[in-house]
Amino acid sequence: MNETLKLLFERKSVRVFEDRPVPEGVKQAILRAAFEAPTAGNQMLYTILDITDPDLKARIAVTCDDQPFIAKAPLVLIFLADCRRWPRLYELAGEVPRAAGPGDLFLAMADACIAAQNAAVAAESLGLGSCYIGDILENCEQHRQLLNLKEYLVPACMLVIGYPTEAQKARTKPARFDARYVVFENRFRDLSDAELEEMWERREQADGKPRALGFREAVKAFCKRKYLSAFSREMSRSAKVYLRDFEGFDPEA
Repeated sequence: MNETLKLLFERKSVRVFEDRPVPEGVKQAILRAAFEAPTAGNQMLYTILDITDPDLKARIAVTCDDQPFIAKAPLVLIFLADCRRWPRLYELAGEVPRAAGPGDLFLAMADACIAAQNAAVAAESLGLGSCYIGDILENCEQHRQLLNLKEYLVPACMLVIGYPTEAQKARTKPARFDARYVVFENRFRDLSDAELEEMWERREQADGKPRALGFREAVKAFCKRKYLSAFSREMSRSAKVYLRDFEGFDPEA
């Protein structure tokens, strides 16, 4: 196994950081790695917010599902799907651009997340740890005000970065689903009920977790904690608000 694969296989989310800053040169290397990510048509359909204001960081920690470790992270980067920059450039050149649509947003979301992943891998290679924060998509109105998000700007993801504590380094990475349940040749197919249950059970066994609950009870508990949670419902509500900017989206549909 080469060093790149080893890094990717061992990388895990880090939520506790040492109390030391990320040197400016290291930060710039991480940002440069983000810029070098694949991007649709070399457009770089994203903007990165480097959150350095401690008060703003603390407020974001609250608006992102009350996660105090965000405020303590030395480096906080918010990756915006940016469907605003290019139409403004076209107008500057005398062109009359069409209104941005959902397809433009989807492409920009992909660009932003690919850039973020490059940053995450770069940070890992430099001895830092990171954690993605999807909750930045929640509380649309508050985040628009806090971050000065104009129309056609959507927070795709947030990445918090810092030097992991020894306890975080030693923490076991959670197991993933086996490839047989995720990779299909040529065409999609739904997993059978038996395969779905097997998929869950195999991952639980790989994690070596004590079995306090049976299959049905464990999945129900996970569903309530994630899919049916207040934060999940809020994320969908906020996403709908952001989508109102884009031509062809019916907020009442």
